[in-house]
Formats: sequence, C-alpha cells, structure tokens
Amino acid sequence: MQAEFQPNGEAKLKMRNRESPKSTRPVGISRRAFLGASAALGRAVWPRPPQGRNQAISVHPKGVRIEEVSFRFEDFLYRAPYRFGGRDVDRVTLLNVNCVVRTRSGRAARGVGSMTMGNVWAFPSSTMSYDSTLGAMKALAARIRTLTASYAEYAHPVEVAVVLEPAYLDAAAEVSRALRLDVPIPKLATLVTASPFDAALHDAFGKAHGVSSYAALGPEFLPSDLSTFLGGEFKGEHLDRYVLKVPKPRLAVFHSIGASDPIVEGDVRRRIGDGLPETLPEWIRLNGLTHFKIKLDGNKLDWDVERVLKIDRVVNDAERERAVEKWFYSLDFNERCPNVEYVLEFIQRVKEKTPGGFERIQYIEQPTARDLKAHRENVMARASKLVPVVIDESLTDLESLLVAREMGYTGVALKACKGISQSLLMAAAGEKYKMFLCVQDLTCPGLSLIESAGLAAHIPGADTIEANAREYVPAANRPWEKKFPGLFAIKDGTMRTSELAGPGLGSSA
Repeated sequence: MQAEFQPNGEAKLKMRNRESPKSTRPVGISRRAFLGASAALGRAVWPRPPQGRNQAISVHPKGVRIEEVSFRFEDFLYRAPYRFGGRDVDRVTLLNVNCVVRTRSGRAARGVGSMTMGNVWAFPSSTMSYDSTLGAMKALAARIRTLTASYAEYAHPVEVAVVLEPAYLDAAAEVSRALRLDVPIPKLATLVTASPFDAALHDAFGKAHGVSSYAALGPEFLPSDLSTFLGGEFKGEHLDRYVLKVPKPRLAVFHSIGASDPIVEGDVRRRIGDGLPETLPEWIRLNGLTHFKIKLDGNKLDWDVERVLKIDRVVNDAERERAVEKWFYSLDFNERCPNVEYVLEFIQRVKEKTPGGFERIQYIEQPTARDLKAHRENVMARASKLVPVVIDESLTDLESLLVAREMGYTGVALKACKGISQSLLMAAAGEKYKMFLCVQDLTCPGLSLIESAGLAAHIPGADTIEANAREYVPAANRPWEKKFPGLFAIKDGTMRTSELAGPGLGSSA
C-alpha cells in the first residue's frame, strides 16, 4: 500500500487506509483539566513544578497553540523477514501525523511526524495475534489524536508531552478495557503510538519560529528548567545544556544482522533477486560498513557464541579486503537471557575464542527482562565492568533509568519511537549521570529515519545510529532518497546528518 507522504510534509496524504478527521477544536482542554483528571493516578513518572500539578508549567511568549492534528497509516511488506527476540517480523505499519500550530503573534506552521508502530517490540504477547496488538495501538492513536488536538494552551512541545502523558496512559487503559485485551497496552506501546504526534509538534514549533527544533530548547523557547521534568538535582539547568544546536556532520551507521539473516552465500536458501545485497560481505562492500549490530537468541548459549564467532570471521575477511583496520559490534539479546549468569558466561566464551572480536564490542543491549522492578535479581554490575550494558525496552521514564542505574546498567539506548521529548530528557539525565549513550531505531524508514537521525546528530557523545530500514523495507525509503541522499544512500559506512540543519526537525530542508 502506498501513500503520497511528501518529504516537505505539505502535500496531503492519499491513503486507501483509514484516516483521522482533522481537528476542529470542539473542546478546549487545559493543562489544569488534564493534570487534575490524572493527578491521583501518578502513572507518569515525571517530577512536577513546585507550584503543584494543577497549574501550567510555564507561561511564555514563544509557546505555540495546536490548531489541527490528523494522521494516516501506511503499510509496507519487508523484502525479507527480520528476526529478533525470537520472532520474525515481515511487515510494518507507519503512523504518519500532520499538525498545524500557531504562535501568539498569529504565525501558523505545519509539522509532520512519522513512526513505525513496532507492535512486536513494543507490545509483545504470547496470547494475542499481531493484528490484535496492532489494532489496539491503532485505536489508541485515534484517542491520542483527540487528546493532542484538544490541548488548549500555548506551550513548548516538551511541556505538552509531559503534561499529556498521564492522559495518554489513561486512554491506553480505556482502549484495553474496551477491546477486552488479554493484556493491557503497555506504557512502551503508548509511548511509541504517541511519538509521531510529539515529533510533528516539535517540527511545527521549529518551523513556526524559523529555527531547528534542537536550537529551540533554551530558556528563550523553553523557560522551565530541567528540575521541572527531572527533579531538583537539575535545578537551574536548561535542556539546551545537554543538546547540540547544530547537528554533527555525520554518524557511523550500525548495520543490523537479524538472527535469521544469511551471513555467507551458503546460508542463502533462496535469493530475493531485487538487486540489493543478500549476504553480509555484499552489504559491507556496498555500504562501506564498519559497525554491526548482532541480534542474538538469548536462550541458546552455544548458538549465540557461534553466531558472533562466525560473523566476526566474515567481517574480518571482508574488512581486511578493504584494508579497513577498525570496526565495531553491538550485541542485542532483546531481553531474552534468563539471567545475568547467562550474559557473563557468554562474554567469557566470546573473549576466550576471539579476543580481537571481544575488544570490538561497544556495548550489549537489554540482555534480560524489561520489567526491572520484577527482576531485581538481574544486577548487571559484573557484566558492565566487562562491556557497557544499556537499557532499551526498559527505558520508559526517569524512574526506570534510575532503577537501571542502581542495578548496574551503564548505558541508555535512546529512540525517537519513545518520543523526541522523552529522548531529550533521558539524554540529559544520562549525560548528567555519565552514562553511555547510543541511538537506536525501530526499523525506521523515510520520515521516521530523519527524526531518528536528527536525534542522534544532536546528542553529544552519540556518534553512531542504527538504520536498518534500508535492509528490510527499502521501498518505504524511496520517496525520500533524492531529497536526502546523504541519509538514505550509505557509501562509506556513515550517514551525512549535516543535511538536517533546516527549520523544525529538518524534513523540509
């Protein structure tokens, strides 16, 4: 299914899928009303301003008011399945959002946002089908549109995201009850569903003021300091302290190697024949790759070790052919390891069998269960002394970051699919606590990749980005390739993020 979702974000989408009505702002809902309705629940783990939960976060002349919000879905099939977390994914649904905002002086601007729904990752279930979890997130998207469109005050996108989060979580609970789901929509899935609305608002805010959204995070645009969002330890500090105003010119691209991806020619059961690479050496030669993300099983120790050893041998040969001396790995278990002892045994075996390969491991991502509070026994301190260990699925708010830190995690995986606003706040917290930062994606194509790349390019210390849509769903990238060749055509193992210096999130640069 195709859609006319143009790179400049101005043309109307033409979809055969269902679309949302545009907001006509029938009801003005203030921050006071939203916070009052959600105050007793305490489900959003964000500190509130000293004056109390029922008052506006700040009043300032640069705030914008939401005038219109609409969304559409767009579907694509993968060219080959992507296996992670013990499951194969062969399709993607994009949630594309348009919004219009207006400044106090009357200037209007349109913003766009997009994100993959990623329900297999964000809403895993052993009892509900793919269509059931996706359908629940789609229903939630409609509720989030209404809540966002009804927000009545002039504000900064970060403020809007923090204030509306309790209402989004309420909506997720209501949708879960209405659909009689076996398991309620989790917070992570709620964040993913809300993320393109947040991105569209950031994009519109920057365009309304004629600046990059990342240059609009200082007190001139966002008067509240970080203590409003992250607690007293951040008093007097503003978000722009932790975010670059100008994007880094380029980022190294992490190439994903799914758990069922063929590595060499002998692994190919049947060629796809679409002209794109089908083995790892072919990808290395085409894209000049130097960074590799290896998806592992987490329940088969021998297989996991052998998978890394095989990939290391193949990469070694391919890079030596190109006279490349430095390359790197990240390892992702997608929370499948039963305990930290599994991780330690895995690390020991890999280090013994390929010392050079072990030294190339930059970090290990989310090895054990995402519910940290329920699995306090999985303390990562011993593993983190050997290799940085970062949280991904676990990271849904400040509290989860602090719990992970207590449990020995040393890094944070930031993702645009959890919201630009939340990612920036978590980046600030991670930097403050001197944690390792990396930016991952959710097989983000097109506009969602632009958002992910923009986030990575503005986070100090993050010099890489995962970008695997080109491997699995290249058709969704094609409308954007000519507009942003440096982002979508990888030739030297890097993405040229200098292209994202325009107003908003850079999608109309």
